[in-house]
Amino acid sequence: MNTVRAGLASWSLLVLAHAGFSQQNDPRATQILNSVSATYKELRSAKADFSIRVESPNAKTSDVQTGTLFMKGNKFKLSLKNQEVISDNVTIWTYLKEANEVQVNHYEPDENTITPMQLFTLYEKDFLYAFTDEKQMQGKTIQFIELTPLDKTKPYFKVRLGIDKATRMVQNAVVFDKNGNRYYYEIKSFTANPQLADSFFHFDPRAYPGIEVVDLR
Repeated sequence: MNTVRAGLASWSLLVLAHAGFSQQNDPRATQILNSVSATYKELRSAKADFSIRVESPNAKTSDVQTGTLFMKGNKFKLSLKNQEVISDNVTIWTYLKEANEVQVNHYEPDENTITPMQLFTLYEKDFLYAFTDEKQMQGKTIQFIELTPLDKTKPYFKVRLGIDKATRMVQNAVVFDKNGNRYYYEIKSFTANPQLADSFFHFDPRAYPGIEVVDLR
């Protein structure tokens, strides 16, 4: 899953702040997204189990990863099968489990990359959005909103968010990129305000005997 792996080290966590939505947007979508923003802004920390499915129509391939995302303020930890990505908002550590290697770098968010962290707040700026429909899925009422980036140089041209009507939380998303690939994100479970110490978002190589540290700063 080279496309997803390449983006992991640049994954960013946006501040959960109140959105100043544009008057050009669909009023119903604006109302829904304001409620979603208010829900997430109340959180001190969060844990989300998720899956990512990448489909490449041209190559007729589909790849799936599952993982867990921990967030606290601007800090995050992303745990996947073969690697972990940890950031305290100053430094980012990418730990490759099979190689027992950690790459250390300055944390510099990439505005062109959509990640699980951004799914909760990406709509707060630089998008036009519209309500499309509402469906019953697994006993939940899911409201769908399509986002189109104002910046047409972005590598993707559309994002479709699925929002749980009852909880006002993001349930799933699809990112459509210009190469024909589609990225399907699904939140399997979500825990609000777990107890997470600041040290949880710092990688200590002393806990990994024989580890190779590659400092790229």
